[in-house]
Amino acid sequence: MKRRRLPDEMGVIGIVVLVLLVFSMLSPNFRTMNNVQILLLNGAVIAFLALGQTFVLLTGGIDLSTGSNVALTGMLAALAMYHGVPWWGATIIALVAGVLVGIFNGVMVHYAKLPPFIVTFSTFGIAASVPKILTGAQSVSVKDPYFALIGRSSLWEIPMPVVLLIIAAIVLTFVLRRTPMGVHIYAVGGNAETSRLAGISISRVTLTVYGVSGLCAAVGGLITTSRLMVGYPVAGSGNELFYSIASAVVGGVSLFGGIGTIPGALVGSILIATVSNGMNVVGVESYWQPLVIGAIILAGVVLDTYRREASIGQLFSKLARRPAHGPPGGGSEGASPPAAATAKTAAADESAAAPEPTPNQ
Repeated sequence: MKRRRLPDEMGVIGIVVLVLLVFSMLSPNFRTMNNVQILLLNGAVIAFLALGQTFVLLTGGIDLSTGSNVALTGMLAALAMYHGVPWWGATIIALVAGVLVGIFNGVMVHYAKLPPFIVTFSTFGIAASVPKILTGAQSVSVKDPYFALIGRSSLWEIPMPVVLLIIAAIVLTFVLRRTPMGVHIYAVGGNAETSRLAGISISRVTLTVYGVSGLCAAVGGLITTSRLMVGYPVAGSGNELFYSIASAVVGGVSLFGGIGTIPGALVGSILIATVSNGMNVVGVESYWQPLVIGAIILAGVVLDTYRREASIGQLFSKLARRPAHGPPGGGSEGASPPAAATAKTAAADESAAAPEPTPNQ
């Protein structure tokens, strides 16, 4: 009987359960329904950023502009409603703006041949400054009550941001597992040059993954602004970017590209949100949190590097062992059956072709 293989995310799920148990024992307030709501709402924004970051990381890139994109898109939505645009129109404007920021990153990475780190770090600064320039670094109140549906409403007692996150995770998982674009994304992350020679459009893949990252950041900006009903020009400037990368990495997404899943990133974001929330509830000072998350990222990168080296080592071990196996039914040691047969045939031909020795007279 074929042994069923456990999902790769089981290890991270086990750590999440362990962390939940530890914080539940340290503080009774951690397991209250009110705190669970806060954990889910705060974790939803981090998870959206992690989903977008996963698409970029799978191609071997990185997106450092997601935090600023949260501020930019949230402020654009608030400004649009301030000038009379209905809430649904402001939502569309924010989503389009987020996608355009992502596509801009993709264009600069692919066509200008610039490193993703430099491009997205530059976009981080630009997107962080635009909301402050537009508003004079002032917040903008949202007056349309329907806009609160995005961040404050619930469906069957489940907060709407969590509902949106579940829908996004299902859609993006389908894209990666069941569509040609998903196959191309993994292929480009595995080897971009080989993918190009195979006929895959590298430009299309690059623009797609950065566009998805921008879209996810825009949803995060809408959730943040809707929850507060205020557009803040400094929203997303905290640990959101830091946490999104950590979520993807601890969820099994490789920083080198080609390895990772959406469920893994989702579980990783739950772990990061739980650690952050638990430290707040227990009363740990906020300046300790980056240290803990940084240690988690470092551990994830070490495991990722070890996993890649182990895979390469296993490949070379298999190649080294292959010539040592003889044919099943005997024959020349170290030669495969076809090779042994060829050797015997060649020896017979040589014997037949050689002239018989002449007796000495």
